[in-house]
Amino acid sequence: MERSREKAIQRIQDLLERSGFFVSDAHGVRPSSFDLAARRDSLLLLIKVLKNIDTLSREEASRLAELGHLFPAVTLVVGETSGASELEAGVVYSRYEIPILTEETLEELLHKGVPPFLLSAPGGIFARIDGDRFRELREGRGLSLGAMAKIAGVSRHSIQLYEEGGGAEIVVVERIEQYFGEPLAVPIDLLDFMRRRAAERADEADGPAAEGPASGPPRATDRLRADVFARLFGMGWEVVPTLRAPFDAFTRTPQDTAVREILLTAIGSLRTAQHRAELLRQLARVTERHAMFVVPDPIPRSSIDGLPVLSVDELARHRDRDELLDEIEEREDA
Repeated sequence: MERSREKAIQRIQDLLERSGFFVSDAHGVRPSSFDLAARRDSLLLLIKVLKNIDTLSREEASRLAELGHLFPAVTLVVGETSGASELEAGVVYSRYEIPILTEETLEELLHKGVPPFLLSAPGGIFARIDGDRFRELREGRGLSLGAMAKIAGVSRHSIQLYEEGGGAEIVVVERIEQYFGEPLAVPIDLLDFMRRRAAERADEADGPAAEGPASGPPRATDRLRADVFARLFGMGWEVVPTLRAPFDAFTRTPQDTAVREILLTAIGSLRTAQHRAELLRQLARVTERHAMFVVPDPIPRSSIDGLPVLSVDELARHRDRDELLDEIEEREDA
């Protein structure tokens, strides 16, 4: 099962690259909040790959959505089945407000520019009807709402809703299209939706804080992380711990700063730093953020594979955010 998922991740990575995205390598953190990060122009995607989309829990979806809000990025899941049933191409599914596509649908959308038309929702598969064109065709045939309702096999009220741009079950849409002899389903502009959601998240990230500043550093699972979080908090950073991600904290400057900087912060042993350095560097480049790895003991190197590495003592020498950022940027270029 895991090998099959790894092959799917590789196929999706190849697809994104063919579609003009700059893509990070898949990471080895299991279970993971996301598997791939990809950017094309201003569109940043965080993608999770699943065999069965029913295995996506509310907690996992919440973690993925939180990362999407923090970056900000558009989050989606690529899946194959729901239970024992294959997912259909050209249909947008969802779990806990996370959009879900098949590989084929993703390829049609990103590589070929062909959007999906269908949306899976409780009760079946639906499509939105071009209401203006539908009304024009109905009135052109001299059909009343009641007559059109009989042809479509629905109520008069449903016909009114369709003419206002409402969604209809796919069997009803097909019945109406067959009667008029032309397509009436409106494509789901998922790319536009993705861009708008990313822009909304960017506005939310730059907008006024919903809550006041934190009274202290966040809790940590061990002494090393607690120490690093406390030192970053003392410099004036906002520290948001992450779970099941290649980095341990999403560290950012407060909302009232002129330019909001983000620092993906990983914490652990030198061996872990060597294992994750290339991936973290890629994530920093793809997301257009900074990254660093903090280790407990002094090391003779300032970076590994282009990833800045600091010991806890080196971190402790910095008293403010700007000073730390200056050193991070110097080590990125080393």
